[in-house]
Amino acid sequence: MTTFKDRSDVFAELGTKLTIAEIFETMIDGEMPIRFTAYDGSSTGPADSKFGLEIRNPRGVNYVATAPGDLGMARAYIAGDMVTEGVHPGNPYELLKAMSGMKFHRPTALQLVTIARSLGWELMKPVPPPPQEAMPRWRRIALEGLRHSKTRDAEAIHHHYDVSNTFYEYVLGPSMTYTCAAYENEEMTLEEAQENKYRLVFDKLRLKPGDRLLDIGCGWGGMVRYAAKRGVQVIGATLSAEQAEWAQTKIAEEGLSDLAEVRHSDYRDVPEGDFDAVSSIGLTEHIGVANYPAYFGYIQSKLRDGGLFLNHCITRPDNTRSTKAGDFIDRYVFPDGELIGSGRIISDIQNTGLEVLHEENLRQHYALTLAEWCNNLVKNWDAAVAEVGEGTAKVWGLYMAGCQLGFERNVVQLHQVLGVKLGPNQEWTVPLRPWWKP
Repeated sequence: MTTFKDRSDVFAELGTKLTIAEIFETMIDGEMPIRFTAYDGSSTGPADSKFGLEIRNPRGVNYVATAPGDLGMARAYIAGDMVTEGVHPGNPYELLKAMSGMKFHRPTALQLVTIARSLGWELMKPVPPPPQEAMPRWRRIALEGLRHSKTRDAEAIHHHYDVSNTFYEYVLGPSMTYTCAAYENEEMTLEEAQENKYRLVFDKLRLKPGDRLLDIGCGWGGMVRYAAKRGVQVIGATLSAEQAEWAQTKIAEEGLSDLAEVRHSDYRDVPEGDFDAVSSIGLTEHIGVANYPAYFGYIQSKLRDGGLFLNHCITRPDNTRSTKAGDFIDRYVFPDGELIGSGRIISDIQNTGLEVLHEENLRQHYALTLAEWCNNLVKNWDAAVAEVGEGTAKVWGLYMAGCQLGFERNVVQLHQVLGVKLGPNQEWTVPLRPWWKP
């Protein structure tokens, strides 16, 4: 059977011009699962679909045609050149689910000639991406240094976390916790599940009043404040200035300043040591896989003999594929982010001499968490747009809904790994069986 994509190569040779819908069809494999319409009046896909995409101007076609994979679609959508139908921009989950079987590819050279001839050569000249987009990785090296240097890590964190504390309050809710919650059941509220996550980490680390905890990559200080309220001395470190300022204000408001501190600091610059426990909740994704040995070695150096640590992070479902994030995630959400399977994480922990005691996968918990964050964004949409602009708000709706689908379909997972620093005699310093409530 001859596909339209095959015919487009013939059209190029014959000098035939394509409609926008026909151009779009050249860039997908298989059937279009939703309705697609364009500013020239053309359309494709099922006319009765609940969901649709509309390309509103030539720049949108330029974005889609000249960028690989989903990056071009994201550019057109964020810039307002392509709009969705049937979903709210704060939660386009159902549309993404309907589109999940679509595969995008860069047009061939011959197809690009046809597209350029159809649109006009002037309209195919490169155009700047939306302002929310970070530079490609190769340009970051020149301006920000090598990947995962302190300077470049700080810039990556700034890009992601220093959007606006007020915006994050709209999305995350009162807990200001931007990591996977732990649900006992699906009826549990987001706030209850986030509290339960901190309880789970606290209990796994066997913390008690008078202990000392280091929380690296501490965000807005949720774990810091949870532990301090229970009599633990806590130091938190974050590369985000806005997070540190918010957290220190909250610590003071809650009367925890004698026990808790959040520093605007690279975790590698924390001088104190001999901690009873170290927690890392949502930091490993920013470390870089090649830096895992140094990262876990650092954790070991900060623990006393017999001290416990917990690593909570997003992972791949295996240890074989590329660690690099997709183009949309890398440019718009997590610059320089890298993921690998839990097996690599456990191996690198063991190779530093730390002993792994327990690990568990909270994949479906993160899907539930993301669904609630999307609901919060929809509920607070007008205020969120007023705070950060429509383009940035759309980035977050697209990102969170896409991630929810990824966790549901086992594209990504969330693992907690618990370990201990053994003393010189390799003594077992914990109970024989798990001591925490699941």
